[in-house]
Amino acid sequence: MKRQSPLSIGIIYIVLGVLFIVFAIQSVSSNGWGFFSYFLVGLATLDMGSGVRMLILHFKIKAIQKSKKK
Repeated sequence: MKRQSPLSIGIIYIVLGVLFIVFAIQSVSSNGWGFFSYFLVGLATLDMGSGVRMLILHFKIKAIQKSKKK
């Protein structure tokens, strides 16, 4: 099984975070701020944070690989 790069995982997490943000906005506009709305915002926060961390990791790995080639 091929190992996935942090870039692809980071993009997936960010897409999921955006999706949860859209669902949270729809939930708040129809029902107001309830438990489910806070839950969706929390999931979106975790996913966006994880996505950004994966993207940063990807660029750090690329910089290390580039410096080793020189």
